[in-house]
Amino acid sequence: MITKYERVRQDLKEKITSGYYAINDKLPTESELMEKYSVSRYTIRRAIGDLENDHYIYRIQGGGMFADDWKQKNISPTDKKFIGILSTHIADYIFPNIISGVDHTITDNGYMTVISNTHNDPKREREALLAMLDRNIAGLIIEPTQSALESPNRDLYKRIEELQIPTVFINAIYPGMEDNFLSVTTNDRSGEKRLTNYLIEQGHKRILGVFQVDDIQGINRMDGYLSAYRENPDIFIQSQVLMYQSSDKLNDVFSRIEGYLNSENAPTAIVCYNDKLAIQIIDLIRSLNLKVPDDISVAGFDNYQLSQYIDPSLTTLTHEKEKMGHDAAELLLDLIQHRKDIKSISYDPELIIRNSTK
Repeated sequence: MITKYERVRQDLKEKITSGYYAINDKLPTESELMEKYSVSRYTIRRAIGDLENDHYIYRIQGGGMFADDWKQKNISPTDKKFIGILSTHIADYIFPNIISGVDHTITDNGYMTVISNTHNDPKREREALLAMLDRNIAGLIIEPTQSALESPNRDLYKRIEELQIPTVFINAIYPGMEDNFLSVTTNDRSGEKRLTNYLIEQGHKRILGVFQVDDIQGINRMDGYLSAYRENPDIFIQSQVLMYQSSDKLNDVFSRIEGYLNSENAPTAIVCYNDKLAIQIIDLIRSLNLKVPDDISVAGFDNYQLSQYIDPSLTTLTHEKEKMGHDAAELLLDLIQHRKDIKSISYDPELIIRNSTK
């Protein structure tokens, strides 16, 4: 359990680091802080003393307490050799490949990486961003958390921009930040449209699209799916979309999919948010004594390593993975070295036709 002293110290430190109290802003008095946090004067003085030693607060005799220039005074030679990586996941799916691409490029240029896993949770993202700001790292590579929703951490991203910390987003970028930060992304919309059109050309009319919609990738992939149907108005009414969020229980998602499969107008094909979901849906279809692709076709997105080895092998769209990590690191190094004419990167995914569709 966090102590009262730690709670006060951490909250004041976060307010200074995030810019809530700008450099040289006057802080509340000891009495005001005692009332705000409901703690003793001793607790306030202990927290203030630690923050003063760490250059987050300075005092003026008879004038009060002020937010110190913590970024400049806390710089150490070793901090500036670190690159921070924030990823929604680290150990599974395509993320180890992306991080490997970043790490190889960064280490080849004399930097080291500090990696943080947000689990697609805004609170964890905030903690990770504050920790990175506290380290005075050389730059950041960030996969945004729940990128389709309004971020509660925009104040920290504004702070990163104010502090001119080189930053590159991967896989997605928060809406409204495209003019402020560089990114390396996949053209999810055009890829999903190409995949859906391919299935329509194969004679499929009732295609179920299953998309995670709290991430921009899922929103764009769903839009590509719907765009393909809009160009085929004679079958548009037969389109079926199932939306879910990362916080939803997958068992509930699978129960809804099972409902579609058992309905009178069951889909003849399913396009999935990604390969990981597609592989799980293939298992669900088998449990219902149906066959892929004889009874229903299934396709994914990302060309996950296992997708070519499962039976049947999975029709999917490419994701650059290691190249994305490499390119993001190269962009970040360009920013650190103040090179000009640097632009964001977007890949056009290729359709890979395998045995899970017909």
